[in-house]
Amino acid sequence: MTGETKTGDGALCEMSAVALRRLMLAKEVSPVELMAACHARIDAVNPVLNAVVAEDRDAAQAEASQAEAAILRGETAAPLLGLPVGIKDLNATAGLRTTFGSPAFRDHVPAKDDAFVAAVRAAGGVVAGKTNTPEFGAGANTVNAVYGVTANPYDTALTCGGSSGGSAVALATDMLPLAAGSDLGGSLRTPAAYCGIVGFRPTPGLVPTARKTIGWSPLWTDGPMARSVADLLLFLSAVAGEDPRDPLSGFAEAAAFEAVEPAPLDGLKVAVSEDLGGVTVSREVRALFRHRCEGLAGILDLEEADPALGDVDRCFEVLRAVGFLGDARTMVEQTPELVGPNVTANVKLGLTFSAADVAEAMVAQTRLYHRFLRFMEGYDLLICPVASVQPFDKTQLFPEEIDGQPLATYISWVAITYALTLVGHPVLVLPCGLDAAGLPFGLQIVGRKGQDRRLLSLGLALERALADEPGMARVAPDLSRLQSLSAADS
Repeated sequence: MTGETKTGDGALCEMSAVALRRLMLAKEVSPVELMAACHARIDAVNPVLNAVVAEDRDAAQAEASQAEAAILRGETAAPLLGLPVGIKDLNATAGLRTTFGSPAFRDHVPAKDDAFVAAVRAAGGVVAGKTNTPEFGAGANTVNAVYGVTANPYDTALTCGGSSGGSAVALATDMLPLAAGSDLGGSLRTPAAYCGIVGFRPTPGLVPTARKTIGWSPLWTDGPMARSVADLLLFLSAVAGEDPRDPLSGFAEAAAFEAVEPAPLDGLKVAVSEDLGGVTVSREVRALFRHRCEGLAGILDLEEADPALGDVDRCFEVLRAVGFLGDARTMVEQTPELVGPNVTANVKLGLTFSAADVAEAMVAQTRLYHRFLRFMEGYDLLICPVASVQPFDKTQLFPEEIDGQPLATYISWVAITYALTLVGHPVLVLPCGLDAAGLPFGLQIVGRKGQDRRLLSLGLALERALADEPGMARVAPDLSRLQSLSAADS
């Protein structure tokens, strides 16, 4: 390694993961140097954001040194070699505090990595630290009783979304080049939109999720988050594949996501929908989406079409609660004082459902799946908003109403994401400019079932096209302002 970088530490942090990998393999940048630059950026902006919540810097630097030694030996095949990766605090990390956002695990230090983290390490990734999440991922605002609330990097009074909020904020502010997420009802997608970064909910099973307690359920999946589609593909090439502990995995290989090129956008049939056929969406988001569609019309052949997913609340409510019964019932019943309101509410709700309720929900999900399959036969892509409202006060767990209309539950406001969870298709989130208040706006780009590679190939092309359209490109947050706020806070 040269030991000298042609750019400063700040510029190093702001480089893409793909560029950093190229420079490290060319021995122009040291993994040790990169990790130190990330630590400096975390110190500069994290105090006011609270995105990175647990670190072992000595261990991270040791991993970076090991990556450097591998490069010097010419052992460079590992796709994430030397790249710092943020790990969501729902993933167990050997030797590094893992709380799941719960007071019950406040001092928990796992003895071994979970399967996702093991895949990151096997691919050469450096575990840089844990990123904040609501307790057990229950909630679309990233706050918990262990670490507190994570702020939006565009306006620190507002929420960053959840539950992968810490990862989204760390990426948006260039603390880390890659970060892990997971998604049930929009836990990866909403933070990506609120923080102006790229997120991907894969077809269930593409990224093995061995830690699921209900392994056959397609609702919950791990997924990559990044600042660009190219970086996301690099991450996905390391974590996609097969793990027999996830019974849904085994239909794709990691190599399928290497060397993906942008696909032509000409000739595509693209559906656009403000509300998927009836979920609650605010007037503000509808207006923002219509404006974005005006810009997209110069790039894609658009057709307004609704996939009739408006009536999904009961189905998702029941299946989600069943999942929480499997995960947390014992804890809620035996140590209720250590469990937060969202998890407790889901467990108690689940106990009110009968076997008939669960059966009806499973039948309803299957009907929705078949309906959506038929809908997507006519389209290459479906595009819709990511969130029903723009970012709100970070001290508010969830919106209680939208445009004066009361919401039934604390998760009703994310129906536009969980409706797509229920139908099991891959969803890419792309940032698409800012609103009038300077907050990011995001788009869900839905592909056909199992055609994740095709979706991401189209995503590469669409990302490039959006960058050339006025008001449609990703805009980074004001880092100098965040640094000033952090300095004042510390």
